[in-house]
Amino acid sequence: MGDVSAQRTLVKSVPELWAELSESALLGRMLHEPFGEIRITRRTPESNIDWESELAAGSVELHPSGFGTRVRLTAQFAHSAPAPTPAPLRRHGLLARMLARLRPPAAPAPVAAEPSPALDSVAAEVALTSVLDQIGAARHRPFSRQPAH
Repeated sequence: MGDVSAQRTLVKSVPELWAELSESALLGRMLHEPFGEIRITRRTPESNIDWESELAAGSVELHPSGFGTRVRLTAQFAHSAPAPTPAPLRRHGLLARMLARLRPPAAPAPVAAEPSPALDSVAAEVALTSVLDQIGAARHRPFSRQPAH
């Protein structure tokens, strides 16, 4: 499928963003919905975080930029195994079809667990942009005052 990325310059410092993104639990919670359970595979202090899941692998890059930090999130999709081809149908003779009608119906075959749905690039890009929105949001209200009584 290819790579998907989202990038934005946020008005936060590199150490502040690093503290939010370098924790497996926090980053995993932000990326879990589209990508599944993620694992951080490598950290380069205050600059890069590599992660992977069953559906994709990606990275978070942090670069100082003016009055903030440029954050770039990327995801590369894991290649799924090719779908198995169905066996060709065998034609039965007249006698086999007649005898099949006399037998009791067979118990249904157990249903195998379905593989996780494939991740599409639009959902992945929306998820990466959502992470940028979450980490870019202010956590407090600066300059807010108590109402006068």
